[in-house]
Amino acid sequence: MTDRTADPRDPRPLIGEPLALDLLNTRWAGTPVNDLLDEPDGFGIWLSSAGLADRCGAGADGLVAVRQAREALAGAVRDLDGHGEVGASATAALNAVLRHGRLRRELGPAGPAEHVEVDAARWLAAWLAVADFLDLIGRDAGRIKKCAHEACILHFFDTSQNGRRRWCSMAVCGNRAKAARHYEKARA
Repeated sequence: MTDRTADPRDPRPLIGEPLALDLLNTRWAGTPVNDLLDEPDGFGIWLSSAGLADRCGAGADGLVAVRQAREALAGAVRDLDGHGEVGASATAALNAVLRHGRLRRELGPAGPAEHVEVDAARWLAAWLAVADFLDLIGRDAGRIKKCAHEACILHFFDTSQNGRRRWCSMAVCGNRAKAARHYEKARA
């Protein structure tokens, strides 16, 4: 398990989602849209918050690979939102990232072990994020959700017991929605 203590420099409003969604959430609402991966320093911050800084270098080639993975994940999540399954184009984009690595399993002295092997170090963070997305789909694709607030572009994995979570953060987006409804009622 990786250490997922958020980097104190991380400016994102939602941190700590599963790795695939955490990568998607490197873009968040603003005018223009905020993008942590616009700069190499932001890539290092994301790696640190995701608990990957000790395993993945923050070089420009890794940033390119992670941006490719983020675009593939964004397409797959859009497909899931629309009709519940990942379309051919998004599947091809995800598989293009996955082809750069594999999971090797073996039995060692401490028991079963899994090792990720990538064809080039720059692909490790990207591969891990896309592999995590496959795990989320396997758990329950319907729990991969976009925040219900119209101005929010963040995603989360709904772990609520009844699966009815709507907001990335009740304290932020949920309260904004409640305040807007209250304002409309007061105006009427």
